[in-house]
Amino acid sequence: MMKRNKLSNGLRVVTEHVPAVQSMTIGIWIKTGSRYETAEENGISHFLEHMFFKGTTHRSAADIAESFDKIGGDVNAFTSKEYTCFYAKVLDKHTVTALSILADMLFHSTFDPEEIEKEKQVVMEEIKMVEDTPDDIIHDYLDREAFGHHPLARPILGTEETVRTFTREGILDFRQRHYTAENMVISAVGNEGTELLEQLEKLFGGLPGGYIEQPFQKPAFLPGKAGIQKETEQAHLCLGFPGAAMDDESVYPLMLMNNALGDSMSSRLFQRIREDRGLAYSVFSYHVPFLDTGMLTIYAGTGIEQQEEAAAAVFEIVEDIALDGLTEKEIENGKEQLKGNLILGLESTSSRMSRNGRNELLLGRHRSLEDTVQRLENVSKEDVQRTASTMFRSEYALSFISNSGRIPFV
Repeated sequence: MMKRNKLSNGLRVVTEHVPAVQSMTIGIWIKTGSRYETAEENGISHFLEHMFFKGTTHRSAADIAESFDKIGGDVNAFTSKEYTCFYAKVLDKHTVTALSILADMLFHSTFDPEEIEKEKQVVMEEIKMVEDTPDDIIHDYLDREAFGHHPLARPILGTEETVRTFTREGILDFRQRHYTAENMVISAVGNEGTELLEQLEKLFGGLPGGYIEQPFQKPAFLPGKAGIQKETEQAHLCLGFPGAAMDDESVYPLMLMNNALGDSMSSRLFQRIREDRGLAYSVFSYHVPFLDTGMLTIYAGTGIEQQEEAAAAVFEIVEDIALDGLTEKEIENGKEQLKGNLILGLESTSSRMSRNGRNELLLGRHRSLEDTVQRLENVSKEDVQRTASTMFRSEYALSFISNSGRIPFV
């Protein structure tokens, strides 16, 4: 059963005891990401995530890695547009050791100027790697077209130009503003010991409290369209449609619609474009919900000589769903598939930790698995039709990469 607690400084703790396992998965969630950066700071959340692994007053970067290796554990981190997460999975008997190392990283990282300069080069290489991967970078281009000058339009990694300007003082200032107790959540799932909360208080109770209001403005969805010229063997197409916020009830019919559209091997995009016509190897759709908005994205990579045919096929499928919605069979199959994904996913302590941590950080509440399943079950054919008609009758954003950079089908 999941339990919610607070440390003396206001830091929220979500724990779930799973006695059948011999492990603990721990996540430290911070409500910071590219959305909460200024244009000049773009990429600093991700850069700061890197720097926490570069050494503390007690451990070098190699010591941090070795500390987890010698207890057979894993440690990593990631940054998104709305949050950053540091996580570790270890045997339950090593829980306190893992927490001690994570606390050392968060409280005692040195941010050595030489390491900062080296890491700038590492991150700029990461940016170049993404830029050289058209089926990756095209999604950043789509964000830029759909969200314009809003922070959600900016890349999580930042740009080479912004990364070059980062200073130790700026990094420490950003950490002080965002890494506060009330802006963070610790999520732990596994075979926890009775002393877990006591250890968390001891290790994290000294984190400064308080909360600095972060700039937050709902973005408008823009029908921007961009053709980008790159020397590629394929043409790459991304379409974006206005989606649902994570707390919006329309997210449930949208999940079913997306599943039938392009999120499964039996989906229309996969079957019609790849299997029936051989127009693409990679074709899919996905929905990303944010706190106050969302976007449904369709991606297809196809040969230059058949780019117009593939694009026409994508638009045809979208139009079909906008007009007629889904079949009863698609809805029934989708419900079973999504329920299976949810239930099987939560057999993993890592998935449970992520679900609990993200919900507490962003929503401040938790829906039970049974409640979520019931909401999916309650979705009707008319709900999906209404959602599809509204979404696909809206103007769309588009990004397109090809050798010419010209969009031949708009």
